[in-house]
Amino acid sequence: MSGTDTAVFAGVDIGGTTTQVVLCDAELKVLDRAEVATPARSGGRAMIAATLDALAVVRARTPGRLAAVGVGAAGVVDAASGHVLVASDSFTDWAGFPVTAALRTALGVPAFLDNDVNAFVRGEIACGAAVGEEDVLGMTLGTGVGGALWTGGELRTGAHGAAGEIGHIPGFGDLPCTCGGRGHLETLASARSLRARYGERTGRELTAREVAEAARNGDADAHAVYAAAGAGVARAIVMTAGLVDIATVVIGGGVSGAWPLLEPLIQEPLAAEPPISGHPVKLLRAALGADAVPLGAAARARHELTAR
Repeated sequence: MSGTDTAVFAGVDIGGTTTQVVLCDAELKVLDRAEVATPARSGGRAMIAATLDALAVVRARTPGRLAAVGVGAAGVVDAASGHVLVASDSFTDWAGFPVTAALRTALGVPAFLDNDVNAFVRGEIACGAAVGEEDVLGMTLGTGVGGALWTGGELRTGAHGAAGEIGHIPGFGDLPCTCGGRGHLETLASARSLRARYGERTGRELTAREVAEAARNGDADAHAVYAAAGAGVARAIVMTAGLVDIATVVIGGGVSGAWPLLEPLIQEPLAAEPPISGHPVKLLRAALGADAVPLGAAARARHELTAR
């Protein structure tokens, strides 16, 4: 089979700021990549047009026959129909948009949609930190807190596509959340919340990364903010393990960049209050970085084609 006949798979991460595209071979080795600004305020058609432009760039540079494309998108999605159901106010005319239909029409190949955290978990299981794991809770600690559930070797989306969304379950205090609820894990463990909690304690405005650096340099307030985040994440893990008996947790997102600080602050409360099973949960830092979502989306596309 010549290079031009070799099947390649595209993976796309449509975020609020940037859209990333990777082109992979059948083993999910990245052959090429591109990144463009996401025109989030210009609507779904403009966002898909930007995706197609980026994809055209990598296809022009890389031999192979495009077999399928997978997309990871922020928000709640209907993976079966390929529509975005709920999007944040960062996006205009994105909720309700038929993502996969638009890509199928433009490219003439099958297209598939996951929410970004589900795609993140697929990526880490396919070729990242959680390869070979059967029962996994994925968590992304970034601007917000996302979650996804992988059990019995399969992604579990639930009746309404929200399985694993531990970031917006109450019971983590009484602070107001950006979603309109109160006491969600996101109020403690997101980058936005780490910055806000530190500001409340000190009156100083630092980024989450700067708060982490302050904690490492002996700032007691900064350490207390991260300790609260770690305790909240540990509690979320124990809650999930009690419900579905997960064995592994993989954590990514920008906040995980402070892993040497954050990991012991999660492990200590986990050791003090382990899952009801009595078996410790394996805690992993995500390995793929920004590639996790597009690689997971490509893995979904590959799986759907080979499962037919």
